[in-house]
Amino acid sequence: MASDSSSLDVVLDLARQGRKIVLGALVAGGLAVGGTYLVSPTFTSSTVILPPQQQQSLAASALSSLGALANLAGGAAGIRSSLDQYVALLQGTTVSDRIIDRFKLDEAYDEEYRSNTRRELAKNVRISAGKRDGLITIEVDDEKPEQARDMAMAYVEEFRRITAELAITEAQQRRVFFENHLQSTKKKLSEAQAALQGSGISGGALKAEPKAVAEGYAKLKAEYTATQVRLQALLSNLTSNAPEVQQQQSALAAIKAQLDKVEGTADSGTATSDYISKYREFKYQETLFELFSRQYELARVDESREGGLVQVVDKALLPDRKSRPKRALIGVSVSLAVGVLLCALVLLRSRWSRSPMTRDDREKAAKILPALLGRG
Repeated sequence: MASDSSSLDVVLDLARQGRKIVLGALVAGGLAVGGTYLVSPTFTSSTVILPPQQQQSLAASALSSLGALANLAGGAAGIRSSLDQYVALLQGTTVSDRIIDRFKLDEAYDEEYRSNTRRELAKNVRISAGKRDGLITIEVDDEKPEQARDMAMAYVEEFRRITAELAITEAQQRRVFFENHLQSTKKKLSEAQAALQGSGISGGALKAEPKAVAEGYAKLKAEYTATQVRLQALLSNLTSNAPEVQQQQSALAAIKAQLDKVEGTADSGTATSDYISKYREFKYQETLFELFSRQYELARVDESREGGLVQVVDKALLPDRKSRPKRALIGVSVSLAVGVLLCALVLLRSRWSRSPMTRDDREKAAKILPALLGRG
């Protein structure tokens, strides 16, 4: 019965103070809404883009006929671009600095150091990737609606620029890979050709009997080189006990055994041996050059197809309404918070007035307010 009586007393106290509680909450909410008019409104402009897509390359069928070079090219393009990579590029220092310089944000944000400007820009820009639809959304906040729209579109332009500068897509990676090997092989081919011409063998001798043996050796050595590069690529990411590494090591050992056998047979002569060694080196470099040239051209075609194409799904528009501050939400939130606080104070006061307090309790209660103010 005592508990029921106490509960009724609490309800009665809340009812008596209800008008003050409601009035206080409404006044606080009204003041909060009024305070928002002192804050400059923020406008948000957004754009949605479709990043470069990984397509089925024209080189896929050709690679299947290259033996070890197929694995080699696959290793070179093993790192696939993802939405997370694209988002990281957009949020990176390079793009941020270009946006800052383009819109003079150091002055707009009134920051002395570039690092502080980047942090302020990051607060006003939200870049998110849709895992299901594969789209990237860019939202930009600014006090000027025109600048919010222009900055959103500037991010699209800078994204196009940086994807064109970097080898991001699978075709771009293959193009860079085969371009580097093509330049190296071209130089070695010229050296091998000069050495062959210096051996005193006429052009008609290139059609002589050693040709078939040299060509077979050249293909075998090209496959051996490609397998070596593939093995090095695997070892950079996997341990020596990985099944893929062991498989490549076995393949390399088998090719090496065949090479040793061919080299041992061909090197038994004297002058003919010198001619054969130079001729097969020439054919080896020539074979590599043809393989790399073919794959380089295919990679260029694939790159032109996918080539960093950034498509704008939703263009950034001039915002016609502010996005912040949200006055209705602020007013309701502050009113509810103040209402709850006033109810708590009424309950505390009711409990205080009904509970007998000792001298120690009164001394402790007297210290509460100074402690809250940081004076105790």
